[in-house]
Amino acid sequence: MIVVVVFATLFVFLMSRAAGDPRTLYLSEYTTQADWDKWGEEMGLDKPIFVQYITWLGKAMTLEFGTSLRDQIDAFDVIKARIPATLKLSGAALFFATIVGVPLGVLSAVRRGSVWDYAARIFSLGGQSVPGFWLGIMLIMVFAVWLELLPTSRLGGPDHYILPSIALGWSSAAGFTRLIRSAMLEILDSEYVVLARAKGVSNRVIIWKHAFRNAMIVPLTFSGLLIASYITGTVVTETVFGIPGLGRLAVDAVFNNDFPVITGVVLIFTLIYVVMNLLVDIAYAVVDPRIRY
Repeated sequence: MIVVVVFATLFVFLMSRAAGDPRTLYLSEYTTQADWDKWGEEMGLDKPIFVQYITWLGKAMTLEFGTSLRDQIDAFDVIKARIPATLKLSGAALFFATIVGVPLGVLSAVRRGSVWDYAARIFSLGGQSVPGFWLGIMLIMVFAVWLELLPTSRLGGPDHYILPSIALGWSSAAGFTRLIRSAMLEILDSEYVVLARAKGVSNRVIIWKHAFRNAMIVPLTFSGLLIASYITGTVVTETVFGIPGLGRLAVDAVFNNDFPVITGVVLIFTLIYVVMNLLVDIAYAVVDPRIRY
C-alpha cells in the first residue's frame, strides 16, 4: 500500500509540474522579477523537483497540502468542503446499482432461458457499453428538458440525486447483474445444490441460503472496488451535472494548474483505492471461512 501511494503521488506530482510554471497563470506580464522570485520561494519552486516532492510528501502525511493557488486558502480545506457531495452521490449510485443489479442477476439465473433471463443479459451488455457522459446528457435531455420532471444539476433535495445516481450507477448495476448471474448459475449447477433438491429442500432456501450466499464472493470484490471507483470516478458525472464534489474539483484544479489541490485530491483518491482493496481482502475471509492469509 505504501509503495502504491508513493509511486502514484510521485507520478502525478511530476506530471503536474510538467504542465508548466503555475506563476504564469496567476501573475501578470507587469509582475516584477522580485515578485516572481518571491512567489517561487513561497511555493518552493526554487528547489529541485525531487526536493519539492519530498517536502510535499512529508507535509501531506499531516494533511498539509499547501495553499490553493486559485482560492488562496488551505488546499485541504478546499478538498474537505467537496467530500460530502461526492459521498452523497456515491452512496445514491451504489444504492441504485444494488437494488437494480442484484435482484435482476438472481432472477436471470433462477429463470435461466426465460424472457427475464434474456432481458437481464441485454441490460447487462447494454448497460456496460453505454458511456456515462452520454447517458448523463440523455437523462438531462429527457427528464429535465423535455418532461421537466427533475432538476438538471447541482445537489439539493432527494430529487437532485436521481439523475446523477442513475448515470453513475447504471454501468455498475449491469456489472452486478452479469456477475451475480454467472456466480449463481455455477452454484445452482453444483452437486450439493442437486443433493439439497433431492432431499426436498425448498426452492427459496436453496436460492437465498445456499446459492446466493456462496455466490456473493465475486460481487463482494466488485462492490468493494465499486465504492472506490464511485468516489474517484465521479469526475465525468459531477462535470456533466455541475455537482461541486471531488471529481469536479479535480477537473477545475487541472484547468487552473492548481498543484496543491491536484496532488491532494490524487493522494486521497489513491488512499481510498488501496484501503478498499485491503478491506475486500479482509472481507473474503469473513464471507468464506476457507480463505486464510
